[in-house]
Amino acid sequence: MINVVVVDDHEMVREGISALLNGEADITVVAQAANGREALRLAQKLQSVIMIMDVSMPEMNGIDATSQITRDVPECKVIGLSMYADKRFVNGMLKAGARGFLLKECAYQELIQAVRLVENDQLYLSPRVTGTVVGEYVQQLTTTEETAGVESLTLKEREVLQLIAEGYSTREIAEKLFVSVKTIESRRRNLLQKLEAHSIADLIKIAIREGLTEL
Repeated sequence: MINVVVVDDHEMVREGISALLNGEADITVVAQAANGREALRLAQKLQSVIMIMDVSMPEMNGIDATSQITRDVPECKVIGLSMYADKRFVNGMLKAGARGFLLKECAYQELIQAVRLVENDQLYLSPRVTGTVVGEYVQQLTTTEETAGVESLTLKEREVLQLIAEGYSTREIAEKLFVSVKTIESRRRNLLQKLEAHSIADLIKIAIREGLTEL
């Protein structure tokens, strides 16, 4: 039996995907999560599962969640899910360790095929996503200074950046991450320095531009 966890911040999407997967004799949805932080906790608890992971979610996005999951729970396999074949999302998920990437517009049979292939240690990319990946390598785009700045951030700094962009106060972020206010203030200073930003507004713009959060 293939055990699956569906991670998406929209309940209707989670329920729809779960209903489709549970209709297959060899697949069962064992849990659902509404954001990356919940997904990380489930991965640590359930271990050997396939996670269908939305990319854009509040509190912790799918890219950062996937990076932590593949590092800490390697037996958990992740399939990225997004409405967009945006190279930031595709490359971000693949670099984070995802075994596949699907678009939400994909057909039901494509979803089932992806789950079964990833379960058998193969990779799966939606056709449109494949074009994005190939195009990226063909062009061999050089990394800009702005992108390099974001890539220099630690996972903890990326986490704080997303929460800042989503409007949480320093104290609220500290409570969510179970650290002191001084620790968050230190990480915020590091963010401003590394990203050469001059204000919280600048940090918010960078987080949105890099796909860490949405408006």
